[in-house]
Amino acid sequence: MIRLLRPALWLGLLLAATFGMTSLRPLFTSLFPLLERPVYMQDSFAALLLAHLELVTVASALAGLIGIAIGIAVTRPWGAAYRGLAETISAAGQTFPPVAVLAIAVPSMGFGPEPAVLALLLYGLLPAVQNTIAGLIQVPDAVKDAATGLGFGPWRRLWQVELPLAAPLILTGLRVSVIITIGTAAIASTVGVTTLGSPVLLGLSAENTAYVLQGAVLIGLLALTTDAVFDAIHDMLA
Repeated sequence: MIRLLRPALWLGLLLAATFGMTSLRPLFTSLFPLLERPVYMQDSFAALLLAHLELVTVASALAGLIGIAIGIAVTRPWGAAYRGLAETISAAGQTFPPVAVLAIAVPSMGFGPEPAVLALLLYGLLPAVQNTIAGLIQVPDAVKDAATGLGFGPWRRLWQVELPLAAPLILTGLRVSVIITIGTAAIASTVGVTTLGSPVLLGLSAENTAYVLQGAVLIGLLALTTDAVFDAIHDMLA
């Protein structure tokens, strides 16, 4: 129960801010008296949150699955020669700015979620790859030899011995990847995708600081809530 308290607290704050943002109009009016429209009204904040979550879930799931698959592949004897290449490519994906990926992808893929998912996938791949590799190579050889001695084949040993022991480190990589994606997903609004970045970008273009603040607060609360959930899961695995 104690492990669930922190995630529940942040989730409560996120939901309260999401559904209560429009009720804070007097507050934003007093903070920004020169603004005619101090509260973002183009979409409901609940719809923005759900759309943001959908985009993050798709991109993070793809990054996690691909990253874990690559990490497993390069820690097998038949794939060890490609480990350096895999790490280099995944690192390049994170150093390449997501905005640049969008600029390159939009002409061929068009506006919409597809280029946004591609950009977020590339940006979130590195932590999943690195932590999967780190988790698997830290499994003691004695443990793997013992599993082999018990008759475990390579794949059974992987699924029943190596991955469970590597799970905490892999989870940490997924945690970093998802948190990065939550913050970066705001840029998807530049290619016509509705996200919590919509009020931020509109606020920047219209010089409406209130909009920027509202979107940023919700993105921050979503990241903190997600981080708390991963923290609780990590505690249960430890």
